[in-house]
Amino acid sequence: MKARENSPTVKPVITIDNYLDSHYIHRSNWLRAAVLGANDGIISVSSLAIGVAAASNTREPIVLATVAGLVAGALSMAAGEYVSVSSQTDIEKADIERERHELQDRPEAELEVLAQIYEKRGLQKATAWQVARELTAADALAAHMRDELGINEISQAKPMQAAFASGASFTLGGLLPLLVTLFAPVHNMELSLYGSTVLFLIFLGLLSAKTGGSSIFKAIVRITIWGTIAMGVSAGVGHLFGVKV
Repeated sequence: MKARENSPTVKPVITIDNYLDSHYIHRSNWLRAAVLGANDGIISVSSLAIGVAAASNTREPIVLATVAGLVAGALSMAAGEYVSVSSQTDIEKADIERERHELQDRPEAELEVLAQIYEKRGLQKATAWQVARELTAADALAAHMRDELGINEISQAKPMQAAFASGASFTLGGLLPLLVTLFAPVHNMELSLYGSTVLFLIFLGLLSAKTGGSSIFKAIVRITIWGTIAMGVSAGVGHLFGVKV
């Protein structure tokens, strides 16, 4: 028993991989697309439903408009995100290829650029040159991608990941107001949609803040205010036309 009590405690091994995995920045790419998609799904579909509900006395036009908005919005979000991130990827690839040629054509000049970058970050000149030489010897292109171009595994664009996250999250977000239009009373449907949407947005703000490690209060206030504005304008448009279907 004494030998067991006096045995040294085994401490977990800390590596650079599990250390970096503990930070939230690694989630930034897919989290941005997912929160944007869910937020857009909730607000866009709710706003559309509220606008139609303000001009309709029956459920069918509201549900039809909501379903159409959900399908079109999800496809639009996924396609738009894919095109946008693909454009970013094309720019990154072009810069990487140009950097590859520059390393072949003028390696000494590129080494000096790298050393100057490290010196500006606070290293002594001799240390900066030493670091530049060692990193260049290890992987010159990777060093310039990271420190000159600012491209790394975290920031590098992933079109398919962003498109899927955006489209799927828009669909999940848009399904919530669709359920309200299916089951809430037609009378005062706008109020039911508004109240439920505010709750959905609060939950989304809470979820995104917890996932991203940011301020819960700021996330909730930000997402709720802009959602309320969008729904208010949509309801105003519906009342303005005043066409009862």
